[in-house]
Amino acid sequence: MTWSIRLKPGEHTVTAQYTETVLEAALREGLIIPHGCRTGACGSCKGRITEGLVDYGSYQAQTLTESEKNEGYALLCCAKPLSDLHVECQELRKNNGIEIKTLPARIQSLRRLADDVMFMSLKLPASEQFAFKAGQYIDILLKEGNRRSFSVANSPLNSEFLELHIREIKGGLFTSQVFHDMKEKTILRIQGPLGTFHFHDENEKPAIFMAGGTGFAPIKSIIEDILEREVSREMVLYWGTRSLEDLYMPDLPLSWQRKHPNFKFIPVLSQPHPSETWSGRTGYVHQAILDDFSDLSGYQVYACGSPQMINSGHKAFLERGLSPNEYYTDAFIFQSNPALP
Repeated sequence: MTWSIRLKPGEHTVTAQYTETVLEAALREGLIIPHGCRTGACGSCKGRITEGLVDYGSYQAQTLTESEKNEGYALLCCAKPLSDLHVECQELRKNNGIEIKTLPARIQSLRRLADDVMFMSLKLPASEQFAFKAGQYIDILLKEGNRRSFSVANSPLNSEFLELHIREIKGGLFTSQVFHDMKEKTILRIQGPLGTFHFHDENEKPAIFMAGGTGFAPIKSIIEDILEREVSREMVLYWGTRSLEDLYMPDLPLSWQRKHPNFKFIPVLSQPHPSETWSGRTGYVHQAILDDFSDLSGYQVYACGSPQMINSGHKAFLERGLSPNEYYTDAFIFQSNPALP
C-alpha cells in the first residue's frame, strides 16, 4: 500500500511506501526536510499534519509533547502515514544533485585522539562518487536494522576518505566494538550523506561556531571547506570540553588561527583537572560567547553538541538579538542501546 503526501512550503507531492516515514519518502524523492538524529530525539524535523493520520512511531516524549500532537505536530523522521497527508514543514528544498547512497566502506585507519575518542578513516569504493555538504553525517548500518550516526569531519573537497571522530559510549552497541574489537580493513556498510547542518553563505555576516566535545567534527568539516574556498567571512570557534585532555585536536584550530587572520579559536574548559595547567577560559561554552558578545543581531551561530548545550544557547542567544533564522544546529544524541525502530 502507498500513500500520497503533499508537502509545503511549495507544492510538492511524494509517494510513501507503507514502511516509510514522511522523511524517508521525501529524501527518496529528492526533497530535503530539516532533520538531524532520525531517532525522534532532536526535534529538527518537527512538522504539522494539516490533513490525514499518522502513526507517530517511537520518539522521546520531551521532543514532542501531547499538546503539540493535539495541534497537529509530528516528528517526520518517525511518523508513518496511515492515510494520504498534507504536511507543513519548517523548510523544504531540493537536494541539488546530492544523492543518498548505501555503500561499502573499508576502515583505512584507526587511532585514538583521546582516551574516549577514536579517529576512523573510511575508504570508499573507487568506482563511486560520494558528494556531501560540509556538516552532514553518515549512518553506519548495523545488524537487525540498527544504525549509528557520525558526522563527517573532513572537507567535501577531499571525499576519497571519510573522517569520523567516534566517542566511546559505555554499553554502546557500536562504539564498544570500535574501541575494543574492530580492526583496520574491516568492511562496514554506510548510508549518506544525511542531515541539513551546513554553512549558509547567502550573506556576509560573521560566523560564530560553538562545538561541544566531538561536535567539533562537523564544524571542522565546515571550517576547512570555508578556508579551502578562501571565503573571507570573519569566524570564531568556541570549542567546549570538560578538561584539557578532552580537547582532542587543539593544534589544528590553532594552525587555522595562525594562517588565517579572519579566524579565531577560543577553547573553553568546564571542569579542568586540578593537575592541569590551564589559564584559558572556563565555564560553559555558550556563556563564553555571551561574555564576548553583547549584541548578536549581526551574526550567524552554528552549534553542534549536546541538546542541553544547544538549548541553553538558543534561549540566551535570542535574548542577545540573534535572529532565530541564523541559529543553525546539530544535536548529538548518544545511544547506549539499539536505535529506536
